[in-house]
Amino acid sequence: MKYKIFLFAVLAIIFASCNSNRNHEEKHDHEGHQEQAVLHEHGEDCDHDENGAHHEHGELDENHEHGETDGHHDHGEVNEDNGNEGHDGEHQHEDVKLQFTAYSGEFELFAEADPFVVGSTSNVLSHFSNLPGFTALENGSITIRLIVNGKKVNQTLEKPSRKGIYSFNIKPGTEGKGVLIFDIKTDEGKFQVIVPDVRVFTDEHDAIHHAGGEALSTVNTIVFTKEQSWKVDFATGLPEKGSFGQVIKTTAEVRPAQGDEILVSAKSDGIVTLKADNILEGKSVSDGQVLFSISGNGLADNNSQVRFMEARNNYEKAKSDYERAKRLAKDKIVSEKDLLNAKNQYNNAKVVYDNLNKNFDSSGEIIASPMTGFVKEIFVRNGQYVETGQPIVSISKNETLILHAEVRQKYASILGTVNSANIRTLYDDQTYTLEQLNGKVISFGKAANNDNYLIPVNLQIDNKGSFTTGGFVELFLKTLSNAQALTIPNSALLEEQGSYFVFAQITPELFEKREVKPGATDGLKTEILKGITKSERIVTAGAILIKLAQATGTLDAHSGHVH
Repeated sequence: MKYKIFLFAVLAIIFASCNSNRNHEEKHDHEGHQEQAVLHEHGEDCDHDENGAHHEHGELDENHEHGETDGHHDHGEVNEDNGNEGHDGEHQHEDVKLQFTAYSGEFELFAEADPFVVGSTSNVLSHFSNLPGFTALENGSITIRLIVNGKKVNQTLEKPSRKGIYSFNIKPGTEGKGVLIFDIKTDEGKFQVIVPDVRVFTDEHDAIHHAGGEALSTVNTIVFTKEQSWKVDFATGLPEKGSFGQVIKTTAEVRPAQGDEILVSAKSDGIVTLKADNILEGKSVSDGQVLFSISGNGLADNNSQVRFMEARNNYEKAKSDYERAKRLAKDKIVSEKDLLNAKNQYNNAKVVYDNLNKNFDSSGEIIASPMTGFVKEIFVRNGQYVETGQPIVSISKNETLILHAEVRQKYASILGTVNSANIRTLYDDQTYTLEQLNGKVISFGKAANNDNYLIPVNLQIDNKGSFTTGGFVELFLKTLSNAQALTIPNSALLEEQGSYFVFAQITPELFEKREVKPGATDGLKTEILKGITKSERIVTAGAILIKLAQATGTLDAHSGHVH
């Protein structure tokens, strides 16, 4: 019995010892795994081979620059999953770029440069756009000059590395604040773009921190690269501050101007006959061109042919009698009284005959075009019987037009201040100023119409080929005012679910979507009551394309762009 108790005690001691060793080994293994996990967390750029050896990932190519001489540059994307903060900070410093934007009367410059350090080469990747079209500068020699404290460094490139892109490399030699000057030489002449307040440092760390401090916010922004904008209709501009009076929006009817359209009527009764082929509405005609004839042949009454022949016979008889009386009067055979009577009969017959001879021949009345223009409307058919005074055809020049509008009586007090207008065609949505159409305000009513109680307003314009008589246009009557307003082109304004937005330029490749509060519009410009200032450049053409780029999400404002 004692032997069994002793054996049980020995086995219990051995079992406890084994458990202790196992727990110690598991704890050691667990700590080893934790240590390995820490190594992975703080060193993700390491690989392990089968023997546990570490192999470092090669860092980014140190020779890669933002914008090589062949025009290719790539902003590296920041790896948010990398836990090595020191390694991240190093790459962020390497990626810091200065951005310069400058304008002249002829060019827009957008440049991205390495921070300027004395003795170090900095790449200045420069994008040049022609103004006002904002197209890429494709040809031209450009010299960059960095001037600091009177000392300068420069480089000349005879042509772009890619369309619109010049990649300069300069090595500053002096510390301080200076200026960058771009001297541009093209076939059109010599030009200059200046970038002021450029800083050069002696310490690279200071230069990087200075550049990082000037980094722009990318909140609620959209990237739209110069390469993209060069391919489309795109432009930016500053809002305008100026007088902007009350605008009266209405609809106007397009009418022919007085004297610009003539209605031709029949001067006798008879049957209408076409005298030329293809007398159709819209056909061009010349002054005096014969279009129709009206024949009274076979008619018992008001026969124009009979009247014409009678007038011609009376004229010929009166002429003969008068000439005979003149010969006899020389020999005193005919008295002076008889001579005067013969002369009077001759003159009367001549007047009647000449009048009929202008518009009639042996076949009847001749209908000719009274002016050069086109056939606007034909009121009769070939072979139709017409009466004297009945309209036959209308001829129009369609050169000068009248815009007839009617406005509500509440505008009666300001109609006298209307000095201009904008006209928008409804079929092609084109807008013209009154000055573009050589137009003027002719009159405005002093009383309301009895039919609709509206006040008429009439404007005269030259037809530039975009207006059709009888049609309608949208009219924005502009009044004189001393009130100042901030205005932008209508093409800059975007509407989304009842709210209005513009794209404000942060850089020529980065734009912020900004909500604005619009006021009145004159068809070309819109007053902005809130949202932007007069010093903020906005997208004036191509805004919808930036909106589409934002919607598709093809570009990320945080990832930079690739040329």
